[in-house]
Amino acid sequence: MNSIKWQDYIVQDAQILFGKPSIKGTRIPVDLIVEKLACGETITGLLEDYPRLTEAAIYACLHFAADNIRSLPLAEAA
Repeated sequence: MNSIKWQDYIVQDAQILFGKPSIKGTRIPVDLIVEKLACGETITGLLEDYPRLTEAAIYACLHFAADNIRSLPLAEAA
């Protein structure tokens, strides 16, 4: 597993993007990065489109998403 700690890259601040999780030092929301990757955008493409973004921050977004999904309660079987 990658040793990136998303907490080093992702912040939630009520003064930035109404508290949406975003990449530190930017106004780039985590969900935007995850969505773009899900739609087929490449890491190289993201780095070109967002010069303040780093590869580590992109991976931190994925770690953040995984941790948040992992912490969701399990759905009951129907």
